[in-house]
Amino acid sequence: MKGLILSGGLGTRLRPITHTSNKHLIPLANKPMIYYPIETLKNAGITDIGIIVGHTEEKIREVKDAIGDGSKFGIKITYIEQDAPRGLAHAVKVARGFLVNDNADKKFIVHLGDNILKGGIKKYVDTFKNGDLDAMILLKDVPNPQRFGVAEIKDGKIIRLIEKPITSPNNLALVGIYFFNEAIFNEIDKLKPSWRNEYEITEAIQGLLDDGSKVDYRIIDAEWWKDPGDAEGILEANTLLLDEIISSNKGKIEEGADIQGKVSIGDGTIVKKGATIKGPTIIGSNCIIGGNSVIGPYASIGDQTVVENAWIERSIVIGEAKIDCETKITDSVIGRKVNIVPSDKTKSSRLIVGEHSFIAL
Repeated sequence: MKGLILSGGLGTRLRPITHTSNKHLIPLANKPMIYYPIETLKNAGITDIGIIVGHTEEKIREVKDAIGDGSKFGIKITYIEQDAPRGLAHAVKVARGFLVNDNADKKFIVHLGDNILKGGIKKYVDTFKNGDLDAMILLKDVPNPQRFGVAEIKDGKIIRLIEKPITSPNNLALVGIYFFNEAIFNEIDKLKPSWRNEYEITEAIQGLLDDGSKVDYRIIDAEWWKDPGDAEGILEANTLLLDEIISSNKGKIEEGADIQGKVSIGDGTIVKKGATIKGPTIIGSNCIIGGNSVIGPYASIGDQTVVENAWIERSIVIGEAKIDCETKITDSVIGRKVNIVPSDKTKSSRLIVGEHSFIAL
């Protein structure tokens, strides 16, 4: 089987961060988001993976630079350009040559680049690979099905798919992981743009159902699943991933610094006397954490960041930032090369800050 990861969207709900960076490269626990689906596919035995990339040269180059040819993951990567974000079904269509050429059984898996699933999918891959289904979808019981596509089930069979229903027939949301064989392309060819002016993969799957194709589902038993489409989702996913880190220290911790709980510190980083690090927290390479600073809990600090006289909690600092603001920053996503300096003192701040910004707090 081959795999396809979709990373060509605009990430409008994460602006201003995504004005200058691909959403799928936002780091979670200091690792680009798209690394997680790559690892999920590899761990399921899928090593020939296509990645849908966006329509601007800068963002295409950014993704290629971050991932490379796949050798560092032990896989092969093929990049497939999509001229505009025209929907999931359109992304599958433009990848048709990659997905079915040199693919004996014509079966493949589509994984959204912003979906993170704890526990893996190998058993679902094996089920589809060894069976005779035309498509299989994964579902997860969620408390807020109105945010997702939902599968209506009757007598153990899928009846229909409903996109973000006002009133949902159940709590079974579609996880952004789909299994197909080449039959899906016939249905995609029939599609017309939806009200969002996109070609919807749910409509293509509905076409398979209506035509009597073999479509089945599995309700996943993963401990958690996240599709972090907005800032709050990003922070929630980061929190869950930080809970999984293992303490390590490759930097220098000066005497008089206070390290509490699970903390990972990268090469060349200095934690100075008087600083407090509260785990779970991860700090990248070549950072400086000054005295009178508190980092964490649930903070991810990217490489080459300097923090002085600040408290950063449940936040992501993407990297190369300088933060010296004499205040508490919480529930924030701070872009690359941001400079935050003190102004009038405040008790705390919540920020979504794009690259190269300057802020006085």
